Amino acid sequence: MLESDIKKILETLEEDSTHTANFSEQWSQGRSAFGGIAAAFATTAMRKMLGSPQQIRSLMVSFIAPLPPGKFTVDPQIIRQGRNVTQTSANVLSNGNICLQALAAFGNSREGLLVPADKNFNPTPREKGISFESQAKRMPSFLKFFEGSWVDGGRPFAGKLNRKLNMWVKHRADLSHFSTEEIVTLADIPPPVILTHFDTPPVPSASLSWSLEFVEAPESIETEWFYLEFTLESAANGYTQQSGKIFDENGRLCALTRQCMVYFT
Repeated sequence: MLESDIKKILETLEEDSTHTANFSEQWSQGRSAFGGIAAAFATTAMRKMLGSPQQIRSLMVSFIAPLPPGKFTVDPQIIRQGRNVTQTSANVLSNGNICLQALAAFGNSREGLLVPADKNFNPTPREKGISFESQAKRMPSFLKFFEGSWVDGGRPFAGKLNRKLNMWVKHRADLSHFSTEEIVTLADIPPPVILTHFDTPPVPSASLSWSLEFVEAPESIETEWFYLEFTLESAANGYTQQSGKIFDENGRLCALTRQCMVYFT
């Protein structure tokens, strides 16, 4: 039986000596797994390679090919382990084919100059937004594993020339044991912001590359709700670039993200 509970999938992957697990088509987006959960698979396997716990500092992902539902295996490696920083890589494979490649840097905290993140946090309350449930027919099925709402008018197929896409989101599952994967998964939920410019689905789209930088240690974040603020930077010739910020419910900046995506009209 293919597994749909993200917590159980990650637990299986964490415990399996061959870094193998499976997931159901409910986590699919078209022909492939939702990119956030595929990146979480790589993250779990890379974390397993660490000799002692270290905070994740950055994650870089290339989406090579569709990862179909079913059995998958992750091939993690330690590239270099220094006194404070460990560099790792991971390939996520299906039927022997590489579907995703990831690089991650894990690092210990050190003495340094403190420059606080700019705290400009005044989001629209989630109660005033448009819930994921109310848009279920227009959105990918994996969103049912999350609670959330679109705020400030920017949402896929709104038919508005909006460069912003903001949302509140939380996992329905308890991922307190997988705090890093919790953020990795959430951070990839926003689709290409350019989809707000269209009014009729479908407009096929996919991520090509993705980078995620962690400002705060995921283990230190206590809130379940996160606020995602994304901006369309540019779009031309079927490709689009966007950046984003992930805040916890109290307004603490948790992570920064940037993606290159492709879309077809």
